[in-house]
Amino acid sequence: VQLQAFGGGLVQPGESLRLSCAACGDSLSVMNTAWFRRSPGKEREYVANIGWSGKTFYSDSAKGRFTISRDNGENTVYLQMNSLTPEDTAVYSCAAQYGGSAGQNDRLYDYWGQGTQVTVSS
Repeated sequence: VQLQAFGGGLVQPGESLRLSCAACGDSLSVMNTAWFRRSPGKEREYVANIGWSGKTFYSDSAKGRFTISRDNGENTVYLQMNSLTPEDTAVYSCAAQYGGSAGQNDRLYDYWGQGTQVTVSS
């Protein structure tokens, strides 16, 4: 399975951005897919994941502002990010695993896309 993350960019505080994670090699509808992020000098941080069933989970920092979704026809998982703040600045990566037990544990994800930079600055 190959994942490709894209959609990052430079936005101002309060603005929105939508990230995409496109897959080839298998269907994301049978996988658990997550978004993680890493800011300079910090550990990789869990953001959200969507299970094969479509059930979604969020970190406390993402809850209420970010929405993870999946388009099975496009074989793509999205991360809609609203009300962005400078603290959201990071490289965002998507990851996937078969099954569904990984949750927030990045070590359990088998497939990773390259990161896409999100910068929130005025």
